[in-house]
Amino acid sequence: MTGMELLNWARGPGLQIALVVFIVGVAIRLFEMWLLGKSPDLSEARGSAAAGGWRTVFTRSLPMPGAIKSAPLVFIGGYVFHVGFLVAFLFYAPHILFVRGTFGVSWPALPAYLIDVVGLASIVALVALLVNRVIDPVRRFLSRTGDYVAWTVTFLPLLTGYFAYHRLVTDYTTMLALHILSFELLLIMIPLTKLMHTFTFVVARWYNGAVAGRKGVKA
Repeated sequence: MTGMELLNWARGPGLQIALVVFIVGVAIRLFEMWLLGKSPDLSEARGSAAAGGWRTVFTRSLPMPGAIKSAPLVFIGGYVFHVGFLVAFLFYAPHILFVRGTFGVSWPALPAYLIDVVGLASIVALVALLVNRVIDPVRRFLSRTGDYVAWTVTFLPLLTGYFAYHRLVTDYTTMLALHILSFELLLIMIPLTKLMHTFTFVVARWYNGAVAGRKGVKA
């Protein structure tokens, strides 16, 4: 299979398969959460559940006091990676064109050089976090195969994207195909791994905050 044939497959059947698995998988996982249900709280409300929920979503997205000082690499690297990945994914012009060609929607892009810097920062942050996980005895003990699988499928789109942008390793067409395929692999793995937290983290934080907020407690 030539690079162009691989690219055509990635843009066609590969993308369709990945989207179906992603959408169906995420829907099933969210439906499973809904089925868990919640017993009605018959106690008198002492605060606002909605306000408590949204407050917790925001506060839990910030590091706890002293956390950065105790584990600077984990928190700084985590923020750099998450923000960098999101910026590179959403605001790189070819990505936006790809979305427009597939779904018919678009938005303004950031300069390519900025995306390049952000993407490289995310790659460095992910590598640093992996090394820290491996050399830290506690984190290494707590890590399971799923953690390394999640790291790998998250890392590959960034790495192949950087290689494609700089025309490294192989010809551009082949590397672009590998970049798209790596993203499709990420889509497939999201509902099957811990990467499902992409969707559930807001729900979980809001729920905990809402329960506490109704009781008049700050979570």
